[in-house]
Amino acid sequence: MADADLDFQTGDAGASATYPQQCSALRKNGFVVLKNRPCKIVEMSTSKTGKHGHAKVHLVGIDIFSGKKYEDICPSTHNMDVPNIKRMDYQLIGINEGYLSLLQDSGEITVLNAMDEEAAIGIKALGK
Repeated sequence: MADADLDFQTGDAGASATYPQQCSALRKNGFVVLKNRPCKIVEMSTSKTGKHGHAKVHLVGIDIFSGKKYEDICPSTHNMDVPNIKRMDYQLIGINEGYLSLLQDSGEITVLNAMDEEAAIGIKALGK
């Protein structure tokens, strides 16, 4: 194989944006993907569907970026996607026309990253 056939331009480490977890193992205040959006679970309930039916889990989640509410129902034995969420702290250098200038490796602005989206979600004062 010639070197020209290789493509190394993606630049990521191959980490997945989500991982599977059985629906019955999800918990309130945990995270789940609902309608292709990363959500924090705010309500969940389980119900039986009949003599030979499977238990169903009703999930209500809030999008961690937009705050929009999403709902879904899935059999308790099925897998749901759970977003890989990463929090990073940065030092705020400035704000220009709505854009943050951030410095890595010592933090004032907390940035939440999930499923290829990022958002500054909080501020903490630096200790003196």
